[in-house]
Amino acid sequence: MHPGWPLRADPGAQRMSLQLQRYSHSNMACISFGKRLVACLLNISEARRKDLVETVARAAIYNTEGVRREGTTVLNIFNDHDYNRSVITIVASIDIIREAILSACERACKLIDMCDHTGVHPCMGAVDLIPIYPLGEEVRVEDCAKEALAVAEGLTERVQGTSAFLFGWADTPLQRGLAQRRKEMGWFRKTADLQAIRPDLGPAPQRRFGLTGVGASPYVMNCNVTINTQDITVGHSIAAAIRESTPGGLPGVQVLALPHEGAVEIACNVESVKGSPPSHMDTGEPWPSFSIDGQPYCHAPASLITARVAELAGRQGISTESTALVGFTPHECRGLAVLALSEGIAEFWKEQRRIRM
Repeated sequence: MHPGWPLRADPGAQRMSLQLQRYSHSNMACISFGKRLVACLLNISEARRKDLVETVARAAIYNTEGVRREGTTVLNIFNDHDYNRSVITIVASIDIIREAILSACERACKLIDMCDHTGVHPCMGAVDLIPIYPLGEEVRVEDCAKEALAVAEGLTERVQGTSAFLFGWADTPLQRGLAQRRKEMGWFRKTADLQAIRPDLGPAPQRRFGLTGVGASPYVMNCNVTINTQDITVGHSIAAAIRESTPGGLPGVQVLALPHEGAVEIACNVESVKGSPPSHMDTGEPWPSFSIDGQPYCHAPASLITARVAELAGRQGISTESTALVGFTPHECRGLAVLALSEGIAEFWKEQRRIRM
């Protein structure tokens, strides 16, 4: 869920811009169709066997007979070798996405054995995370919570031995966030005591499958800044300073510092913030924004995160190397999904080969 599309201009980014222009000129039927869309950014604990990851992705869009599931597309596949983690962006109407997610999860659980997994990114499950995000204005909070719970139940029923915890809107009535639930489950520890974990669904976690987080929330973006050092303690200090829970931290930012490709990456989950952008954090760049059930949400922009990391690193004589977004903004995700579905493109990730995601 980490390094991705560089913010610097490149032909791939220009190409995606043209694709979004095509979407904006699409007919009203397509726009109406987009009102029920949701995205699942399926996180699986494998990236080094890309053929395996693509097999999991195809399970979301084709049934066991190889027949395509209409109205479903995989927009993007992101792989990170060091993290040994991939993110598969599945988009469909909330009315039909469940089977696509469960089929991909079944395939992943069959092919990935956590007994053999190595990687620097924290993880607990072969299918590590199943977040569902609303993209269409006719998708309600209650719809997403219901669907996430159904997916969690379906996974633990269809793959015997799997277990799950719930987060966000699916975690009723507490609605605990993903970071809190991960901490409670021991996700951040190097070696978790699986037998001590009490999942919300399924048995005590088995080593082969591990534990899966399933939930729903407003859209979460990922922004990662690489700093030119191998000193992870510097990374930890920067991560702590920009984390939302720290006084003066950035709204919605949950962050880890991880060794990555000979440097340190400040890897941020950028959660949606309800309401308008804070006036004291005006960077001159619009904050990505959208609405759910008529309520406005926004994200801290990548430029703000980059500037804060650069400032903190600079105080220690360290420069930044690059900034990357993983995947899309909510607007981009919906726009490209409508484009892909209106043109009948199931394996849309192949259209993104020139964009480093």
